[in-house]
Amino acid sequence: MLILAKSILGLMLGFFVSVIFGLIIIPFLRKMNLKQNISLFTAFRHAEKDGTPTIGGIIFIIPTLLTMLFLYMRGSLEITHSLLIIIFVFISYALLGFVDDYLKIKYKNNDGLSIPQKLLVQVLIALVFFYIYMQGGGNANLTITSLGIDVDLEWFYGIFILFLLVGSSNAVNLTDGLDGLAAGLSFIAFLCFGIITWGSTWIEGNQEIAIFCFILVGSLLGFLVFNTHPAKVFMGDTGSLSLGATLAAIAILTKHELSLAVIGGVFVIETMSSIIQLTAIKRFHKKVFLMTPIHHHFEKLGWLETDIVKMFLIIGFMLGMVAVYYGVWM
Repeated sequence: MLILAKSILGLMLGFFVSVIFGLIIIPFLRKMNLKQNISLFTAFRHAEKDGTPTIGGIIFIIPTLLTMLFLYMRGSLEITHSLLIIIFVFISYALLGFVDDYLKIKYKNNDGLSIPQKLLVQVLIALVFFYIYMQGGGNANLTITSLGIDVDLEWFYGIFILFLLVGSSNAVNLTDGLDGLAAGLSFIAFLCFGIITWGSTWIEGNQEIAIFCFILVGSLLGFLVFNTHPAKVFMGDTGSLSLGATLAAIAILTKHELSLAVIGGVFVIETMSSIIQLTAIKRFHKKVFLMTPIHHHFEKLGWLETDIVKMFLIIGFMLGMVAVYYGVWM
């Protein structure tokens, strides 16, 4: 029961620190004119959001790290190889997103870093991930018990890590288009992975990973105080890239890569809608959806933003519960 108590403490601390930090940092972001530029493609419904402060991901990133540090200093947390990887991915993708956000603000467009620049950084992150993982006694096996898969990928495991990090980070980034959507779905996803990791006793440092998840859940809940409609701040790439990559890292370390696709089912749907739309336009010169990612399709149909977010969160919660049932009890 000690892990439960630590997780609840971490969640509460993460929430309160995040709320306090948000109250301090949002006026600062406004003062520094760190504002979101609304894309021409989404201006049809979101013109009033132009100028909303961005880089708000620091409202849950910094409180999470501060809470982790506090628990470590009071002896409630150990630094394991697995936790080191999680923190490394969490921070490095946040920094990558921060640079991307900064360039968008500086040049007043939505270009940011180029694709080759982002990919280069992500390759380096994946290499460091792979190195720390193997040094900590990790294996390069892709294991999916339900499908009877257990394959030693050897050096190709590094490419597999890169694929999941890039795919998951960009999936969350694509979903971050409506107030509270990406943060709400991430809240559910980390809650589910926290529960799954509780029971993953065969993993070195599973308790520390679970505590991290619950601290981040609390910090995300604090961020949602400011990010629900009408949003007072956006997380930006600083938050979305970090959240997506960290989800992938936890899935890899806990050997629940398949669960990631279920828990992050809405992220997958958002990404697939964009891929399908792009393919249809290039190959057949026709649109499948009115606009992608798919949450914009529903906006084009006349749905209210809040109704879309509620529907997607319900879907995300139900998928998460299915994954928890599979990951913990089956």
